[in-house]
Amino acid sequence: MSGTDSQRRAAVLGSPIAHSLSPVLHRAAYEELGLGDWSYDRFDVDEEALPGFFGQLGPEWAGLSLTMPLKRAVIPLLDEVSETAASVEAVNTVVFTADGRRVGDNTDIPGMVAALRERGIEQVDSAAILGAGATASSALAALARICTGEVVAYVRSAERAAEMREWGERLDVEVRIQDWADAAQALRAPLVIATTPAGTTDALATAIPERPATLFDVLYDPWPTELAARWSAYAGSVVSGLDLLVHQAVLQVEQMTGRTPAPLDAMRKAGEHALAAH
Repeated sequence: MSGTDSQRRAAVLGSPIAHSLSPVLHRAAYEELGLGDWSYDRFDVDEEALPGFFGQLGPEWAGLSLTMPLKRAVIPLLDEVSETAASVEAVNTVVFTADGRRVGDNTDIPGMVAALRERGIEQVDSAAILGAGATASSALAALARICTGEVVAYVRSAERAAEMREWGERLDVEVRIQDWADAAQALRAPLVIATTPAGTTDALATAIPERPATLFDVLYDPWPTELAARWSAYAGSVVSGLDLLVHQAVLQVEQMTGRTPAPLDAMRKAGEHALAAH
């Protein structure tokens, strides 16, 4: 996977990967920044193929974005992992330094914080998380930075409950566990972060309070979700998965290219256009 002397390469890896919007966002950034010799691709790579993929990368490679199932699998292949990524044992960004080192980071967590800040949410005194998967741990890490009080996690199983308690202890966040059957209660929180797969929260849309606060729904396709659409209809503030995707990609572009600030607006417009066309 070599290129010309002037060319710089980056890509997103995962499996499946065909749905990824990362190429659209990063290419829009390169165009806006005048980086005509930069390219950004996507490769379907699973955990088994990851070491071999790393082994064939040449010096023209600047960085990689990683999605499931590679965020944890990549860690043993790296020379350094940031404190943020280590806190949730998940790397979504690898930067190749000039001296050939592989440095892993997690831009999902600061991306969440940035997406909320863009909507004026700097701090909350409590929050609710719907779900308990990998995204929920990132949400918890983001809340560790902005939530001064309790986080209530609504989960489906005792196993997930134990995982969220463990993440809370690791991240120094006060976590209270509630059964998913009571998830409608979550919607009264000052900030609700929905981290569940498509369709999971649809049944909650009829339980939105009269004056909802802020919903951060990490999904972006299809959009809006039933919950997000109804939330907006009640004049609540909604942060979308595209907001998260764009903000974390902004941080990736800045790390990989060394150019700041990355063009947030151009990247968001490109993402919106791609989703509308899809």
